[in-house]
Amino acid sequence: MSSRPPVCLVIGAGAGIGGTVGRRFAAEGYHAVLCRRSDQQGLDALVAEIQAEGGLASGFLLNAVEPDTIENLVTSTESTIGPIDVVVFNLGAQIGDRALLETSYKSFEMCWRLATFGLFRAATAACPIMAERGKGSFLVTSSTAAVRGNAGQHAHAAAMGGRRMLCQSLNAEFGPKGIHIAHILIDGAVDAPDTLGKMLGPDMFQALRETRGMEHDGLMLPDKIADTYWHLAQQHRSTWTHEMDLRSFTDRPWWNH
Repeated sequence: MSSRPPVCLVIGAGAGIGGTVGRRFAAEGYHAVLCRRSDQQGLDALVAEIQAEGGLASGFLLNAVEPDTIENLVTSTESTIGPIDVVVFNLGAQIGDRALLETSYKSFEMCWRLATFGLFRAATAACPIMAERGKGSFLVTSSTAAVRGNAGQHAHAAAMGGRRMLCQSLNAEFGPKGIHIAHILIDGAVDAPDTLGKMLGPDMFQALRETRGMEHDGLMLPDKIADTYWHLAQQHRSTWTHEMDLRSFTDRPWWNH
C-alpha cells in the first residue's frame, strides 16, 4: 500500500472556489495539486500559503484546451505525487452577455472546449484509474446556466448544459464502480477577485463587497463553498448527493426568476 498522501487535483485553481477548495483539502491531509491557466506568481503564493499552514501543495500552469495537457497532468500526478482521490473540475466558461450575432464561432467553441470537452478529457483520464481502486470523488463546479438558458448566454448555457448531462452520464457509468460524481450548481455571485472581480472591475467589485459581501453574507464565500465540497467528498456511498445548488440567503433561486 502506498504511503503517499491522497491527492486532491484541482483543475481551475484560481483565487476563488478552486484555490480555496484545494486549501481546505490540504488542511485535511490531502496533497493539493493546483492547476490554473495563468498567473504563476499568484499560484506560487497560494502553494506557499498552504505549505506555511502545514499542508502539502504543488502548483502547475495548465492550458486545458491544448491537446494532452489534462491527460499528462493526471498521469504525472499519479506517478510522481500520489493517488488521485478527488478531482475538482472548476474550469469556467463565462464570456459575458453576448447576443447571438455577437457570439463568434470561436467563442462558442471555446466555451464548449473548456466546460464540456475539458470535463470529458479529465474524466477519461481519471475515472478509470479511480474505478480500479474502487473509490474516489469527482466534484464538478457548475452554474445557473446549466439549468436555465438566458438571453446573451448562448455559448455559456450550451456548454454548461452539456456539462450537466455529461455528469449524469458519468454518474450512471462510474457511480456503481464506487466513484462519486457530484454536479455543484453555483447559483449566485461568488466573492472572488479573479472571477466576479475581473468582470466588474476593482472599484465596482469593492463597492459590491461593501454593500452585499463580507459581513452581509450576500455574496457566496469561497471558504464556505469549500466546506460543502469537503462534505461531498466525505459522504457515505449509501447517501451520495449527485446534484446540489448553492446560493446566498439573499439570492432568488434560479427557478423563481
